[in-house]
Amino acid sequence: MKIKSLHPWPRDYHRAVALQDRLRSRVVIQPLPNVIQHVAGADVSYDKGSDLMHAAVVVMRLPGFEITETQSASVRVPFPYIPGLLSFREAPALLAAFRKLVCRPDAVVFDGQGIAHMRGIGLASHVGLWLGIPSVGCAKSRLVGEHSEVGPARGRRAALRYEGRIIGSVLRTRDDVKPVFVSPGHLADIPTAVRLILRSAPHFRLPEPTRAAHHLVNRVRVWSAPSVPR
Repeated sequence: MKIKSLHPWPRDYHRAVALQDRLRSRVVIQPLPNVIQHVAGADVSYDKGSDLMHAAVVVMRLPGFEITETQSASVRVPFPYIPGLLSFREAPALLAAFRKLVCRPDAVVFDGQGIAHMRGIGLASHVGLWLGIPSVGCAKSRLVGEHSEVGPARGRRAALRYEGRIIGSVLRTRDDVKPVFVSPGHLADIPTAVRLILRSAPHFRLPEPTRAAHHLVNRVRVWSAPSVPR
């Protein structure tokens, strides 16, 4: 899969924040395509005690969730852990995995935030800009914003608000299970992002593509860490 270079990767906090501020205006909020057949899930995993990071991408065909392609990559961590700047730490590994894909997915779901971010450009938005593919963030926890209580039944939701704007949806994907935090990444909007997550998560709290990517990347971490030279 060909990916055009969007920018060089900064190595310090101030340059990274300035880049987020510049890129934010390039994020496009619009409905997802009417037909989405192949959905990719993406996730990363770290080696404790080292600077090695692993990324995995799993592409599934809906509605049956057959796996059509998997790819992974292992790279050295290029950026420190700083809340709000996660994409500068994880995106290089994810992009290395995406570059290996043979087929281009119709949409990508990330285990992270889209526009539900203090500067409006979380991991799903940032990587979505690099890929030029509709992207959605489906996070397990909230980064910013406030919301009302979410009903206990699957499909119930509440608006996630931050600084007077609705930036996402707090969505219950299973009865009586903690909700997830859904926000558009790039080339998506809130209503269609919610529909895609519900469609992709028929049985578990998290969408099937990101669950599969999570399982794969943990296997990759175990298999490949010793073979990557320092």
